Amino acid sequence: MTVDSLHDPLRLRPTMLSDLDFVLGVERDPANLPSITPWERTQHEGAVRFPDFRHFIVEAGAGTQAAGFVILQGCRSPQRAVELKRIVLQRKGEGLGRACVRRLKQLAFRDLRAHRFWLDVKAGNVRAQSLYVSEGFVVEGTLRDAVRVEGGYESLIVMAMLEAEYAQRVAAGLEPG
Repeated sequence: MTVDSLHDPLRLRPTMLSDLDFVLGVERDPANLPSITPWERTQHEGAVRFPDFRHFIVEAGAGTQAAGFVILQGCRSPQRAVELKRIVLQRKGEGLGRACVRRLKQLAFRDLRAHRFWLDVKAGNVRAQSLYVSEGFVVEGTLRDAVRVEGGYESLIVMAMLEAEYAQRVAAGLEPG
């Protein structure tokens, strides 16, 4: 089953403090750990409470079943630079990640009035990099050995989309209008 075939669309709802056990569990899932650097509970609490962040539970399918979470940072940035800080999903290969990225682009550019929507992704996470490129993100550079991992360091790939690029994608019918 893909996200497109679900009766209920993908939903983002604000994370509540009572959701943090779920968030920490998804984040520490062995399938997700290689792709992220987990946070402590207090970091998530801060992201839930501080207005510069948007911390959402991703829901998809019937009812309100949580499928993952996302974090945006820089939502009040005077430079209008919003960062996709974290996207962590339980289910893989169903189109949920793509649907989520599309929804987040709408949120960043239409609702938060971002000029720049950016992210960094571990160099070894080729699947995510491919998704971001296919969704219009441009590789801007590499932060070499930026993250300490078991056995050494891993580089981060910085990617971004500018509001003019997003507008071009909307005009071309690649994004919802």
